[in-house]
Amino acid sequence: MKIKQLLSTATGMAAGLATELAQAGYELNLQTPETPIAGQIYHLHTLIMYVVLAIFVVVFGAMFYSIYAHRKSKGHEAANFHENTTVEVIWTIIPFFILIGMAYPATKTVLAMKNTSSPDMTVKVTGYQWKWEYDYLQDGIHFFSNLATPKDQIDNKMAKNVNYLLEVDEPMVVPTGKKIRVLITASDVIHAWWVPAFGVKQDAIPGFIRDTWFTVENPGTYRGQCAELCGKDHGYMPIVVEAKTPEDYAKWVADRKVKMAATALADDPSKVYTLAELSSKGEKVYATHCAACHQASGAGVPGAFPALDGSKMATGDKAAHINIVMHGKSGTAMAAFAPQLSDTEIAAVVTYERNAWGNHTGDMIQPSEIKALRK
Repeated sequence: MKIKQLLSTATGMAAGLATELAQAGYELNLQTPETPIAGQIYHLHTLIMYVVLAIFVVVFGAMFYSIYAHRKSKGHEAANFHENTTVEVIWTIIPFFILIGMAYPATKTVLAMKNTSSPDMTVKVTGYQWKWEYDYLQDGIHFFSNLATPKDQIDNKMAKNVNYLLEVDEPMVVPTGKKIRVLITASDVIHAWWVPAFGVKQDAIPGFIRDTWFTVENPGTYRGQCAELCGKDHGYMPIVVEAKTPEDYAKWVADRKVKMAATALADDPSKVYTLAELSSKGEKVYATHCAACHQASGAGVPGAFPALDGSKMATGDKAAHINIVMHGKSGTAMAAFAPQLSDTEIAAVVTYERNAWGNHTGDMIQPSEIKALRK
């Protein structure tokens, strides 16, 4: 009986696995190219694969034919010879022309990838642990793009959606049919801005500005990721680009400027907030910018990131607490948030950390205090 049960269980598991494999999508090729450069890369990749396949067939075909046709059972004996100048010239010249034939289209593609001249617009992209900052130099638009996947999905407390770890709160938006030059740098460690469908992958290096470009041909949403091992949450640093028609892009720019003006008005540093208001705002800022390292519970990660719940920093000297949030700590993963957050956001998150979990200092930091420290 037990053997029958085991066989039945094994058969069921095998059938289930076969069903899952049959339903899985096997993406063995590059993503569908959506830019001229991506198209060139795709065709170059295909050409090189055909060349490699032809070499494989010729070399291994000759080898297997020789092994079969000249086997010992047919009476063949191994030949004993040394140099053959003709053969050596042939196997030197043929690979040379093969390499030249591959190098020419590859060089054309690389040069096209590096040609960032005459762009229609320029966007500066800065990598942080673990988010992206976008500055539209012509339009005066600026925002941060953070991972939007709910933490419950990451912690396996709810089902993962189709764009798991590839969704953000603020996507980069660009017009179709325009040459977009992207200036890429980083604030802390080396990152890499990578969108496969665009054929774009460029390292973001602190202290350096690299550039690349793309022209999206079709409206849509395109996704990528940081392609460098940039730290603990490397896998939580997605890139989302929304391509809109020029008309829709113009509407987005107008709406975005209105939103920025409203946000600036709401973040008036001269306003005096209550403790409840600051804590409410601070909790949202903390969840977006701090929880990845210090945990939502404030417990930190032992040996990597310090706990804030009950810590001397969050319950001790208020000025020191504000200073480390604004300016970071050299030699650690603690980033400087003064360039990233507004006066109101910094005041709110420090207030929240000093009054959340088991911390009950009762301290309040007003945005005006942060504004004064910036001067």
